[in-house]
Amino acid sequence: MCVSDPDVCVPCPQTLMCVSDPDVCVPCPQTLMCVSDPDVCVPCPQTLMCVPPEGEAGTEVPVKVLNCDTVTQVKDKLLDSVYKGTPFSQRPQADDMDLEWRQGRLTRIILQDEDVTTKIESDWKRLNSLAHYQVTDGSLVALVQKQVSAYNIANSFTFTRSLSRYESLLRTSSSPDSLRSRAPMITPDQETGTKLWHLVKNHEHSDQREGDRGSKMVSEIYLTRLLATKGTLQKFVDDLFETVFSTAHRGSALPLAIKYMFDFLDEQADKRQITDPDVRHTWKSNCLPLRFWVNVIKNPQFVFDIHKSSITDACLSVVAQTFMDSCSTSEHRLGKDSPSNKLLYAKDIPNYKSWVERYYRDISKLPSISDQDMDAYLVEQSRLHGNEFNTLSALNELYFYINKYKEEIVTALDRDSYCRKHKLRHKLEQAINLMSGNS
Repeated sequence: MCVSDPDVCVPCPQTLMCVSDPDVCVPCPQTLMCVSDPDVCVPCPQTLMCVPPEGEAGTEVPVKVLNCDTVTQVKDKLLDSVYKGTPFSQRPQADDMDLEWRQGRLTRIILQDEDVTTKIESDWKRLNSLAHYQVTDGSLVALVQKQVSAYNIANSFTFTRSLSRYESLLRTSSSPDSLRSRAPMITPDQETGTKLWHLVKNHEHSDQREGDRGSKMVSEIYLTRLLATKGTLQKFVDDLFETVFSTAHRGSALPLAIKYMFDFLDEQADKRQITDPDVRHTWKSNCLPLRFWVNVIKNPQFVFDIHKSSITDACLSVVAQTFMDSCSTSEHRLGKDSPSNKLLYAKDIPNYKSWVERYYRDISKLPSISDQDMDAYLVEQSRLHGNEFNTLSALNELYFYINKYKEEIVTALDRDSYCRKHKLRHKLEQAINLMSGNS
């Protein structure tokens, strides 16, 4: 049942035509949501057969894409599949490759996000998608090295959105290079300044009622997918939090530095007669989970040789926010106007908070680490990782910090009996003088 009310979406179990361009209709045999907004494209999954760079016939790799993907998105997906398991630094970049659509032996078309066939309405320019080029399911494509100089067929022919026009052009041109359609089909300069859009126009003004309606509709369409994705990733998020906030189920022994640091914080709280458990909890959260783990969760490229796309960054930000909320001692009051990333894990956070409290409690019960054991541990870590870090750079950063707060640090060393016993002020001043002389 198709409902024309823009605020109502009713499941339509039938074969519909997925329209991403008014001039292009691609059959999409699946159960879709009936959407009356012409600016909303309903994705249709397709499988492309990709010939890898330097690949030969018979080496095609099947890759799942969406007909509404832009050319750059398709290239990213193809590279992810072709170079699966290859470090990102050793992979070719999407900007260095062209996407070539092959039809038969001679017909080869270079697809681009923008060319002379790009649809322009007023000051809006829509990025080209697979549906725009009418690329069908099972089509053969190839990733080829981008060439800067090429035969500019755009100067001799006028492109249309019709596939038959592409075929006619490529079969009748006498230039060898035109068979590969290497020309960078760039939009004319006078159209510079137009606003690009892909699936939904990003209206900047709040008085555009139609734009608000479209945004609301897209949110409703993707809400179920958001919940489904959360369910798919739930086990992985749980495993991550369980590993981080556990002294037993972590695959390796708890580093001595964590126990030593937490005991130091408890000792400082006792000296200052701080009895509020929330203060100690916050100290520990700030120095380890929130300073270290949140940074690693949000930036996995710091640890692994991978690429973090904008979509991946947005997803990891949700996990990182959940991680931070789990370490907080305050109650989070949520309502209907709360952001979706807060509502998504609202029911899980109380359980995660109990894991954090258990983690801190279990660490406090572990045997204390002596100064001698800690010194030996640090010496061993230095030996194991001696060639992995620039120690001079780290020393220089410490020097800048200490020199900035020299008076406060020296005063604190004079007041501490342990520091006076080991003459730490004198040793620090020697190090500062040495660094000052070298700089």
